[in-house]
Amino acid sequence: MSRSSNPGCRVVRPGSGYAGKQGLDYFEGIAAETVGSTGICMHLVTMPPGARAKAHLHENHETAIYVLSGEACTWFGDRLEERVLVRAGEMLYIPAGIPHMPANLSDSPCTAVIARTDPKEQESVVLLPELDGLVPADPLARSE
Repeated sequence: MSRSSNPGCRVVRPGSGYAGKQGLDYFEGIAAETVGSTGICMHLVTMPPGARAKAHLHENHETAIYVLSGEACTWFGDRLEERVLVRAGEMLYIPAGIPHMPANLSDSPCTAVIARTDPKEQESVVLLPELDGLVPADPLARSE
């Protein structure tokens, strides 16, 4: 998307995507890079069946997620010791600085709108490779 010197309202038509540090592919959306936002970013992500992100956190930035279709499981906490399942029509709030790792454990894609208080979408992503092994390597393996 090309930048405009017009400081007014802007339409972003997701078409091109980018690979996030977290290991998922995102559709370009609202961000400092696309519209010059200064306090928020918002984009779409579709996780194919079996996909999972790398363990990470967002320093000093909150995240809000609205699941449009499908469902995703998110492990969270200092040692990814907790998890929550979020389904289509539900929202998930992740406070700033909370380690988390989403995964699609279903047989269908999961598409969600993600909004964050970080206008530069990837700038506050901190990967936590030491936590990746705490969740089964096969994201479809459900713990008993």
